[in-house]
Amino acid sequence: MTNAGRLRAFIFACLAPTLIVYGLFAVVPIAWSAYYGFFDWSGIGDPKFAGWANYAAVVQEPLFWRALKNNIIIVGASIFGQLPIALLLAILLNRNSWFGRAIRSAVFMPMVLSTVVVALIWKYIYHPQIGVLNYVLKAIGLESWAMPWLSDPAINMYAVSIPVIWANIGPYLIIFISAIQNLPSEVDEAARLDGATGAKKLVLVTLPMIWNTIKVTVIMCIAGSLKAFDLVFVMTHGGPAHTTELLATYMYNSTFAVYRYGYGSAISTMIVLVSAVLILLSQLLMTRKSQ
Repeated sequence: MTNAGRLRAFIFACLAPTLIVYGLFAVVPIAWSAYYGFFDWSGIGDPKFAGWANYAAVVQEPLFWRALKNNIIIVGASIFGQLPIALLLAILLNRNSWFGRAIRSAVFMPMVLSTVVVALIWKYIYHPQIGVLNYVLKAIGLESWAMPWLSDPAINMYAVSIPVIWANIGPYLIIFISAIQNLPSEVDEAARLDGATGAKKLVLVTLPMIWNTIKVTVIMCIAGSLKAFDLVFVMTHGGPAHTTELLATYMYNSTFAVYRYGYGSAISTMIVLVSAVLILLSQLLMTRKSQ
């Protein structure tokens, strides 16, 4: 065996345990769920083969498309809310001072809180009678702006998006700070000598050099937003009248509330497909933009 062959064998041997674990705990459950999507099963007794009936029922169900639309709002809020804020904070807090470390810790704090706790905090903030938000609006003379934030169908999805953004900025902040701090100092020095400072340096130097990191964070945003469940479930249970229903809450209710395990499996498979399509589109757009 040549040296190159030995090197490939060594790399494969090192990656094999991780690939096996990933296959067992990620790929196999997805395939298993897609398989059960072809069966009519209540969770008890033998499943009955139903062909494509569950998948056809999913795409013909208006509630599925409403949940998908709500998930797209969450995806948009995550990409255009979390990432720009995290990137801006990363640029401002790039220096390793005590102040920067304190702000980084404060921004990261929601990640160490239970999602249920975060959801309960924001649920009380939005409460129409005792909520802090309506109290502050009334105190500063904006009483007409006070409203039932989580029960008004016109705004409740946007209201839910704010805690989603707030709770998940921390990880992206850490990723962007790591990417910026790993930029070669020679490039920074050359940009300064060429007169590229401030916003000009950010656009022409920093962003292109961390573009691959941004692409990864977009993938994380899309995948994380499409499986959003606990925060919205605690705050609204998908209501009122399914106006804050997400794909994950719709799948949960279909599977465990009405015991349609085959139908719920079909929904979960659709979530994977939608996630794959959105990630593929985002990467194509970002690759074309970078070229």
